[in-house]
Amino acid sequence: MTASKRKKRAQKVLKDSQTKLPSFSARRWTLLTLLGLSGLVLVWKAVDQQIFETDFLQREGQRRHLRVVEVSAHRGMITDRLGEPLAISSPVDSVWANPWVLAPERFALAPLAQVLGKKTDDLRQLLARRSNRSFVYLKRRVNPDLAERLNKVLEKHEISGVGLQREYRRFYPAGEVFAHVVGFTNVDDKGQEGLELAYENWLQGVPGKKRVIRDGQARVVRDVESIRVPVNGRDLALSLDRRLQFLAYRELKAAVKHNKAKSGSAVMLDVRTGEVLAMVSQPAYNPNGSKSGRRGRFRNRALTDVFEPGSTMKPFTVAAALETGRYDPDTKIDTRPGVLKVGRYKVKDIRNYGVIDVSTVIAKSSNVGVSKIAMGLSEEELWSFFSSMGFGESAETGFPGEASGQLTPPGGWAKIDHATLSFGYGLSVTPMQLAQAYGVLAADGVRRPVSLLRIDQAPKGTRVLSRKTARAVRTMMKAVVSPAGTAPGAAVAGYQVAGKTGTVKKSISGGYADDRYMAVFAGMAPASDPRLVMIVMIDEPRAGKYYGGQVAAPVFSKVMAGALRLLNIPPDAVHQDGARLAASGGAG
Repeated sequence: MTASKRKKRAQKVLKDSQTKLPSFSARRWTLLTLLGLSGLVLVWKAVDQQIFETDFLQREGQRRHLRVVEVSAHRGMITDRLGEPLAISSPVDSVWANPWVLAPERFALAPLAQVLGKKTDDLRQLLARRSNRSFVYLKRRVNPDLAERLNKVLEKHEISGVGLQREYRRFYPAGEVFAHVVGFTNVDDKGQEGLELAYENWLQGVPGKKRVIRDGQARVVRDVESIRVPVNGRDLALSLDRRLQFLAYRELKAAVKHNKAKSGSAVMLDVRTGEVLAMVSQPAYNPNGSKSGRRGRFRNRALTDVFEPGSTMKPFTVAAALETGRYDPDTKIDTRPGVLKVGRYKVKDIRNYGVIDVSTVIAKSSNVGVSKIAMGLSEEELWSFFSSMGFGESAETGFPGEASGQLTPPGGWAKIDHATLSFGYGLSVTPMQLAQAYGVLAADGVRRPVSLLRIDQAPKGTRVLSRKTARAVRTMMKAVVSPAGTAPGAAVAGYQVAGKTGTVKKSISGGYADDRYMAVFAGMAPASDPRLVMIVMIDEPRAGKYYGGQVAAPVFSKVMAGALRLLNIPPDAVHQDGARLAASGGAG
């Protein structure tokens, strides 16, 4: 092969090889173009989001983390008449959790449950039930020491998704002494019993609202704006005197325990204003403690429980008779032979008192005597007088569940009712109603509304009884507290006391029990110009004594003696040598 042929052949092979090799130039430029365009898109997107869509994106981000939360309002304080706090709201913390964050951290549940006083399984189930939420309370209104221990546990175990929120918790400094009057609130600070419930609209504040930003763990990281400023509740000043309430509570509790009684209640009124100065019941409860158990223990028995007043009604029967003008304190009543037959029934005295005057009917508490006086009046006269004293209608204190008692109109009376009503059977009253009625006798015949709130000016009241009759009945009732009366145990050293005992058989199915009694004493002091009226009722004393003069009267004496001294009310009794007792006389 010649050299020229070899050269041509080599050029042909080289040409063929060049045509067969692929060219990557187009692909390279295509790829570079796409990468360039992608970069331009990313740059444009960044510029668009950072400059042109900033407001939109911020709004969207805030929408996902922006929340409107409630700002708690401070509940109004309840005080006694002298400004001593009886119910106050203190700032405390509530424990909350974000189930989205806390639930995965299973290791955190055991120490958290321990400090909260819960079972680990219960806490796990709670978080599971609320797994679709970002906020759930674990424990409301915890004590400051628990909040401090919780913070230490959260820090030690590095637990996230748990925090504290500031709220208010109700505290009752006087505890069980004022429990039946003040009542209590629930975990949401809403009144549930007593005056907390009655004056809920007055005491509760109006919560505020604010817009905040929360982080992913539902913690507030920034306040955005205030939507509504919270309005705190208003304070409430009661008519009750903390000193007298403690005194009455102590003596009533001791008497119920000593006499092994079922329950008891006592009410003290200011005669001149109608204000309630003390109102206590037994058994009691601690409003700062657990609210579980029988709901009946929350009852304010002085306002919600009714009973037949027994012989404490006799002064009103006598007053009704004196008002007619047909009787006077010296009118003779023949009680022989100590038994009065009314239809097929018999009214009995404990013994034959013979022929006695109206004053002695009260002093000896004669059932026969007062029945004869009542039957000397028409049914309408007796009913109308009792009604004017407030029997059969509510005392209108505004207290939740207050009872009105019962006084049947005369059209429905049997013949025996005319007699038994005169000594307190066949009608029902509350201790408060009885106190208000005795307040009429103490106020020279003027009936004033009862108030559980402190009032600055005494109400004028309504005259329902003549001054002459009221004073005559008070004079008769002083004999009850004398050594010869039925309640010498109600006497108060240095003061004249007027009162009346009641020993009431309890009503049962088919009649009255022979071994179940209510011991009652109603009285006032100083009898010459009464300032205080008090009712004491003790239900079913079972320690051997059950008469009102034996069981209830001593409570009256001790409480009244302390009250007269604390209120600096001058004595009105005189020693035999004529010297007036000092204002700091004995406690009786």
